[in-house]
Amino acid sequence: MASSRFANAATAAQAVARTLPFIQAALADPAVSGLGVLHLVMVDPAVRPGAGSFEHAVVHEQSVGDRDRWDVDYAAYARDKARLSWRHGMDSRRLQWMEPHRLEADDSLLWGGVCLDGLVVAASGAMPAWDEAFALAVAGCWRGLALQAAEQARGGRG
Repeated sequence: MASSRFANAATAAQAVARTLPFIQAALADPAVSGLGVLHLVMVDPAVRPGAGSFEHAVVHEQSVGDRDRWDVDYAAYARDKARLSWRHGMDSRRLQWMEPHRLEADDSLLWGGVCLDGLVVAASGAMPAWDEAFALAVAGCWRGLALQAAEQARGGRG
């Protein structure tokens, strides 16, 4: 199974590490997350639906905050959101609000997954708008790291 050359597990973990200060600070606000917890799921952009299973496409997962405070399985929710965005190639909010006719009977009705230029990141544990904001921040950083790695691979030639 193919895997992304530049948006891989290493750059995924780096993207989370770089956005973690922002996420942790925001999670301290009860209006953002009542429990101060979050789970992130990131999907390999080179693994396309039908070419591999979703489980094999996940390149990074990370929990933020105290998992003992979870009142539901936020990891499962984040995976469901990521699966939707991966399968449809779009943000889960856009899918659910603008194209609900594409949802299957078992699909999650939660949103907080994004698809930024093929980079799928989903978050769960905060309020939906913040789940999406955190996922977008991580996806943006991941894209930046991939662009930087690609530039270095070209020897700095644009």
